Amino acid sequence: MTALRNAAPAADLNEQAEGADPSKGRWSQTDLLLAQAIDALHRLTHYYALVNTSGGKKPKAPPPVPRPGIPATPSRPRISDAAAETLFQIINGAAPSGP
Repeated sequence: MTALRNAAPAADLNEQAEGADPSKGRWSQTDLLLAQAIDALHRLTHYYALVNTSGGKKPKAPPPVPRPGIPATPSRPRISDAAAETLFQIINGAAPSGP
């Protein structure tokens, strides 16, 4: 790889460097651990803001640091009341009432 990179024209290297997106490349173990630490720090900051916010609009949870190969997932829809009741019955050992 190094020989190919060294043989490439400077214009090609500059073009690739300008359009590069680090989040789409390979990450080392250190990069992944750093992303986890950043996510944890963002969550703690968010929890601190939630605890110390009285009334008004609550701050939204921060999105995780994008990782390569892992698509951003949209938020899941809320569970319906009927599904929540069925889940509650299953968790508590009661037979769910069928439709």
